[in-house]
Amino acid sequence: MTEAPSGPADGSVDSSAEGSVESSALLSQLAHETAGERIEDIDISKEMEGSFLEYAYSVIYSRALPDARDGLKPVQRRILFMMQDMGLRPEKGHVKSARVVGEVMGKLHPHGDSSIYDALVRLAQGFAMRLPLVDGHGNFGSLDDGPAASRYTEARLAGAALAMTESLDEDVVDFVPNYDNQIMQPDVLPSAVPNLLVNGASGIAVGMATNLAPHNLIEVVDGAKHLLHNPDATVDELMEFIPGPDLPGGGIIVGLDGVKDAYRSGRGAFRTRAKVSVEQLSPRRTGLVVTELPHLVGPERVIEKIKQGVDAKKLSGISDVADLTDRKNGMRLVITLKTGFSPEAVLEQLYRYTPLEDSFSINSVALVNGQPQTLGLREMLRVFIDHRILVIKRRSEYRLRKRRERMHLVEGLLIAILDIDEVIQLIRTSDDAEGARSRLMQVFDLSELQAEYILELRLRRLTKFSRVELESERDELKREIEALLEILGSDEKLRAVVSNEMDQAAEAFGTPRRTVLTGAVIRPTRSAASSAALQVADTPCTVLLSATGRALRLDRDPEALESPRGTSRATKHGAVMSTVDGTVRGELGAVLSDGTLHRFTPVDLPLVPGASVAFSAGVKLLDYIGVTDKKLRVVGLVPLDTETPIGLFTLQGTVKRVVLTELPARPEFEVISLKAGDQLLSAFPAPDGSEFAVVASDAQLLRFPAASVRPQGRPAGGMAGMKLGAEARVVFATAVPEGAEARVVTVADSSITLPGTDVATAKVTDWAEIPAKGRATGGVRAQRFLKWEDQIACAWVGTGEPRALAADGAARKLPAELGKRDGSGQPIDGAAAFVGQAP
Repeated sequence: MTEAPSGPADGSVDSSAEGSVESSALLSQLAHETAGERIEDIDISKEMEGSFLEYAYSVIYSRALPDARDGLKPVQRRILFMMQDMGLRPEKGHVKSARVVGEVMGKLHPHGDSSIYDALVRLAQGFAMRLPLVDGHGNFGSLDDGPAASRYTEARLAGAALAMTESLDEDVVDFVPNYDNQIMQPDVLPSAVPNLLVNGASGIAVGMATNLAPHNLIEVVDGAKHLLHNPDATVDELMEFIPGPDLPGGGIIVGLDGVKDAYRSGRGAFRTRAKVSVEQLSPRRTGLVVTELPHLVGPERVIEKIKQGVDAKKLSGISDVADLTDRKNGMRLVITLKTGFSPEAVLEQLYRYTPLEDSFSINSVALVNGQPQTLGLREMLRVFIDHRILVIKRRSEYRLRKRRERMHLVEGLLIAILDIDEVIQLIRTSDDAEGARSRLMQVFDLSELQAEYILELRLRRLTKFSRVELESERDELKREIEALLEILGSDEKLRAVVSNEMDQAAEAFGTPRRTVLTGAVIRPTRSAASSAALQVADTPCTVLLSATGRALRLDRDPEALESPRGTSRATKHGAVMSTVDGTVRGELGAVLSDGTLHRFTPVDLPLVPGASVAFSAGVKLLDYIGVTDKKLRVVGLVPLDTETPIGLFTLQGTVKRVVLTELPARPEFEVISLKAGDQLLSAFPAPDGSEFAVVASDAQLLRFPAASVRPQGRPAGGMAGMKLGAEARVVFATAVPEGAEARVVTVADSSITLPGTDVATAKVTDWAEIPAKGRATGGVRAQRFLKWEDQIACAWVGTGEPRALAADGAARKLPAELGKRDGSGQPIDGAAAFVGQAP
């Protein structure tokens, strides 16, 4: 048992003990005061509140959120600035990542090395950044695995990073002290690249977060230029240039409603799907081949989810899954199917239960003038444009100041060289440098800077050649000063410089779009037990192709689309170049200008209800069918389940008819062998009873029976269709149905007219006035050229009401009255690039 402490028996306080406690307190207080310390009582709740606010401020402004101007977080900005300061340019060798991390941590970023290295790695990852800013060498990780340690990897700046840091030494941005006030660092980078939209961003701060999707640089620059020249542009207008995100890994974005919401309000969500094709793996095995995955989804994660789904009986029809990805062939995830299962039905199950379909939530929060704001598309572009205008203005002012200073010195040197003997004599007779400077200023009317510069002049600069050099330099400086004054004195010229430099960045670093944008796809609602219930209904549909290469899908409605297949229709959002009827899951053919036909299924094309045609929501058909060569174009859509011959016409006048039966199993194949230098112009159904209508650039029009061209096999090169004059080419060709009441429209202009001053004349003629001729003849004149005209810019032959469109989609009013076959045209309100049929 513990013994109780001793004390007075009556329970009174021991005065000696109390005095001892007071003495200890006084001694402790005296000791603290003697040591220079002071103890204060504080309210812990107020202390916690203040500390939390300081922490939140630090996280929001110095760690988690990007600046809307350059799209970078502080650590990313410091990495790029320090790598530039270290001279790690693209043409130099790589250095150890650990060295970069050490420099950044020691001079600019007083945090752990792991956070700096993680930021460096992300800047180099091509699957995370649409436009990587760091060129990494070594293992920088993958979608399923992390990077190697910083001591094993090497890094240097990528080319795009130079555009981010360009002109930092020309006073284009403000500099602020680092954490210990010993080094100056940029508050923001000049950023010639709209990095916030191009590379996106993600971060979690205190009470807020940000998540922005990557975009295509070329599209963002086009949108920024449009807003630069049209400050009142709406989000819908900007979406004509920036239709949606462009993810680094490609894939398919399904439905654009969430994207539109994000562009308007800064918040929205969209679904992404893997790009999957059905392939015959062996004579008795069919498989689904995944070549592109949703953003930041790795193949190992997909394989794991597939195995879990098969084990849980959620997925059926799958016998094996293998990752055959390699550096040569890229992503290739092969899912082998069991015999008797529909590939489409299995794919719908995979979309439902695996990461082959994923969602992306956009929350566009960024710092604007030091304050976190939620930004829409227009606001993000506006902040970037304003930043670039300020950068170019400050750079021009800096260069103007430097050139004026140099001009001042050059003019002084020229004065001295003209009277060099007197200058030398004056300097030799002076007592000291101060006296020589004063006498030079008095005798030659020089400034102090000019006199000092002359005193430091080397004797080798006194030759006649040096004088010529100085005079040339003076003249060049005058021209540069005048140019800079024009830029600073004209808002229009300043904006032109901004626009030109954005174009240069897009040309240098832009790449074709990787992600396909589609409309919403019908989702199954029944359980996964029934494979047939998971299929999108294979209903009749019509696919429309615009003159700009975008495609849409319409439900089959006889009243919604009265135009026959192969004819053209124009709408307020574009012009239809070709149409074809089919089914949602059936195969159709897209014929390209290189003479190849590509199979495709319209199931993932944007679905437009009724007869509402808005090509801004369409998808570029070349991207949809996986063609990366942007020099090619789709010249027509054709069915693959008909005995009707397909007509083909080339620029050099070759014609061919081919029946697309007994086609190879390949996804693409040749339908005509083209001569060297020739290109396919158009592809369209051409039954025996129809007539070919061919218009050449020299205004000749040929009409001859389609039956005069016998069908040939796919490898054949066709036959002579129209005899062309020197330098002439075919500008339009189609097949007019038998007995159709068609119209001929021709638009003439000059091939040497300066851009912006284009004028043109147009003529509408009755098809019945065109006499029929034989194949391989020159035809008849369709329009008489005026003195300044030398070519037919565009033409059209078809039924219904014609409509002409300019290159930017603006409508051109055609003459209301019919003209004579060989008469001249009537002036219209500007040049036209396409003629089609009005809806």
